[in-house]
Amino acid sequence: MAISDANILIVEDSPTLALTYREFMRPLGIPIHMAETGAQALDLIDKHAPTVILLDLKLPDMGGIDILKQLKPSGSDACAIVITAHGSVAVAVEAMQAGATDFLLKPFSAERITTTVKNALELHRLSKAVKQFEGNHAKTFDRFIGESPVMQTVYRMIEDCAPSKASVFIMGPSGTGKELCAEAIHQLGPRGVSNFIALNCAAIPENLIESEVFGHKKGAFTGATADRDGAAVSANNGTLFLDEICEMPLGLQAKLLRFIQTGQVVPVGSNTPVKVNVRFICATNRIPWDEVQAGRLREDLYYRLHVIPIHLPPLRERDNDVISIARHLLRSYSQEENKDFLQIEAEAEAELLAHNWPGNVRELGNVIQSAVVLNSGPTLTKEMLSPMMDNQEKPRLHLYEPSQAAYQAMPGIQAPVTHSGSNTELEIEPLEVSERRIMERAIVLSGGKVRQAARKLAINPSTLYRKIKEWSDADKVS
Repeated sequence: MAISDANILIVEDSPTLALTYREFMRPLGIPIHMAETGAQALDLIDKHAPTVILLDLKLPDMGGIDILKQLKPSGSDACAIVITAHGSVAVAVEAMQAGATDFLLKPFSAERITTTVKNALELHRLSKAVKQFEGNHAKTFDRFIGESPVMQTVYRMIEDCAPSKASVFIMGPSGTGKELCAEAIHQLGPRGVSNFIALNCAAIPENLIESEVFGHKKGAFTGATADRDGAAVSANNGTLFLDEICEMPLGLQAKLLRFIQTGQVVPVGSNTPVKVNVRFICATNRIPWDEVQAGRLREDLYYRLHVIPIHLPPLRERDNDVISIARHLLRSYSQEENKDFLQIEAEAEAELLAHNWPGNVRELGNVIQSAVVLNSGPTLTKEMLSPMMDNQEKPRLHLYEPSQAAYQAMPGIQAPVTHSGSNTELEIEPLEVSERRIMERAIVLSGGKVRQAARKLAINPSTLYRKIKEWSDADKVS
């Protein structure tokens, strides 16, 4: 793993805890430095250029967040793991926005911290390789199309992690190409000559998914008329891709964890383990750590699988890639439908660039295919596209108004003030007041689920989390 010049910095004002962390990580065989204050930490960062920083948020002379904010300006490329006993969603979001790569809550075990540090070391190695990338890829990479900076980073991550045996966790919204990414990693690695087995954990009934993963013996259950290998055995010496891993039942997650640890599977109806050698690639369109906190994804399984994270960006963040993809799809669907389309007019391309694409590449494919089927070429025009794009469902809030009791059940959220009387004159309120009222109403209507509220408001969840923190700070001052 390791990086020859790697070293670790522990920033912790309690000497006892700092020594404990150092002993936990001693088996890694990596030099470890310690600082009790923020000033000492900044001095050691400048002197030793640490690879990984274990950072306590509560320091005598400054906050850990302040140190995080100084890392990039100082030229440090360290992976910072924030450690605190004062964990909250707001603190976690602020730490991640400031540049932290992971978040640990006290107390934790030796295995937990060493696993987290190992992951950070591997992430640092890959990030360093990405920074050295000179952007000389063609417009296509494997089956991906596009050359935007964010996708160049993804391509480089794929190339660097393909030869490794480490598990890969692919994250991104639906329709961004997570399975394409998994296939590219498989094909570019040494396992490319063996099977790539994909399993969608959300598409298989709960009572059958164990058999699908681990196989079964004849007579193990009704309908099991013959022995059957599961996906794990079929992927032996190859890659097992578990799509929508967060949808896997908790009971099966425990068995999957044991499979990862032992390299053995036990088919349903059998007591004899079967040795299997697979590489794990998982994918989800959710936020994995949110699923851990909600109890839907085992924390120990998360740390086993979340070794190399790859984030696939939504289409709206890929600059002009939308045009490259649209042109490719136009040629493909035109040939498939025996049409004569050759090009996309400038106004139509502007329309494609202006669209938000909530369904990402999958939605773009639907729009182009529909336009090709219903029209004739040789030029795809704005008028051909508009009806297809106008029909796409847009996020909206219902007009239902929550009760006062619903607001009272959400700590920190203010119920709107209602005015009585016959005065019908419309009042003008400041924009920030209207914004807060709309956002808080959305949170209440979503049962306190911030991410669901953000989705309905068609904004980034991090924006809503930041607003909640600003409101909280303002309320304390007032």
